[in-house]
Amino acid sequence: MKISQTFTVSQPPDVVWAFFQNIPELAECMPGASLSEDKGDGVYTGQVAIKLGPFTASFEGEAKVQTDEAARTGHAEGKGFDKRGGSRSKLLMDYALKEIDGQTEVSVDADVQLSGPIAQFGRAGVIEETAKLLIGQFVTNLEAKLATAHPPVGAGDADDSASEKDEADGQSEPAATAPPADNAVNGLALLRMIIAGYFKRLFSRKT
Repeated sequence: MKISQTFTVSQPPDVVWAFFQNIPELAECMPGASLSEDKGDGVYTGQVAIKLGPFTASFEGEAKVQTDEAARTGHAEGKGFDKRGGSRSKLLMDYALKEIDGQTEVSVDADVQLSGPIAQFGRAGVIEETAKLLIGQFVTNLEAKLATAHPPVGAGDADDSASEKDEADGQSEPAATAPPADNAVNGLALLRMIIAGYFKRLFSRKT
């Protein structure tokens, strides 16, 4: 099953590329994903939890990541096994970063192979809709982390001025922090996307 997605991050490519090399931080941005070990040479072990209605799966496995800094591209190969349900997954993924008006366009092409009980959702088109939702939440979490680490130019001066004013008035505001990464799939949003996708395909066939 082929999945292709393109999204834009409101940071320059150098910043986004550097963040993409920090695999533990990157994994925190992906809903349902957790990293358990860095085995070296681009090999990582971890877990990905998925919930689709009454169906739940927790894939434990390993992934190998290779990158080309000059081309700002990356390639990942992973496989996982759900011990409880018996489902298996295999992933081949390529991504590329490109500058667009000072921001970063990220294109992702993935080939997902599923076997076992979860394969029925691939046939129903649910996996594609889930991927779109996960990418959307991933970008939101990514933007939050990058905004904290790389605030807009001038924002620090404004914050310092406001802090000095509060101190002069005898008031102190707690430091703002980035919102926590959303590590759960929004089931209601997923349901809306599946229904919308169904009617879109239905009307396309009638047309």
